[in-house]
Amino acid sequence: MLNDAQQDQLLLSLFATAEVMGQQLTQAAALLMVEDLREYAEPVLTAALRSCRIEGGRLTVASILKQAQSADGRPGKDEAWAIAMTTSDEFETVVLTDEIQLALAAAKPVLDAGDKVGARMAFISAYERFVGQAREDAKPVNWHVSVGFDANRRIQAVTKAVEMQRIPQERGRLYLADLSVMPVTEDGRAVVALLTGEVARPSPKLRAKLEAVRNSMLEMRAASAKRKDEMRIEAANELADRRAMLVQQAQELEAGRAAQ
Repeated sequence: MLNDAQQDQLLLSLFATAEVMGQQLTQAAALLMVEDLREYAEPVLTAALRSCRIEGGRLTVASILKQAQSADGRPGKDEAWAIAMTTSDEFETVVLTDEIQLALAAAKPVLDAGDKVGARMAFISAYERFVGQAREDAKPVNWHVSVGFDANRRIQAVTKAVEMQRIPQERGRLYLADLSVMPVTEDGRAVVALLTGEVARPSPKLRAKLEAVRNSMLEMRAASAKRKDEMRIEAANELADRRAMLVQQAQELEAGRAAQ
């Protein structure tokens, strides 16, 4: 919420913007507009007024809110659906908003039934409803990370989110610190060597572990068709568990909204 000094500045900005747009505001009208807009952050309102001046037309609370809401950092419905669909890959780390997670939970029954078209429609309907409510309540966008199994994709997803200013740099550094493992020991370098082909000397204990990994890989390659089917089922169960976790988190978010 704007403090008193910021509200005074907004009042002046409204008068100046109206004049630039060829309008005249009464003091009473301008004060009412400040009352309607004071829940929004100052930078958001400054950018919204600038957009109003560039686009022209009439300066109204509705026109300012339209500009403010479109710049609140929430993705459009199509981008939101694309982000939601990446959660189907359990190896992928996904950075998503509260509204995407809530809408995905609402569309999950249709998606699980195999109707992707119907799921998209259900998702978009729920997403627009949740976004509209959040904007009406002047809630800032909240991006959070759903961590996947692939360590490299985790770092890529967080780095991209920071570059797109969806996650603050400091928070991104904390995420990366948690997700990164520095191979400072001889065993650590040996693990990296296994992946890169470099020469390293692991300890006897780690050598045994690496040998077990190699044997496991050979066993997987030689697995029977039955075992491969079992592995596919296990992967599907892991994906179902991840979706269930996202739904549970969405329900907790919804309960938190209802309690406010």
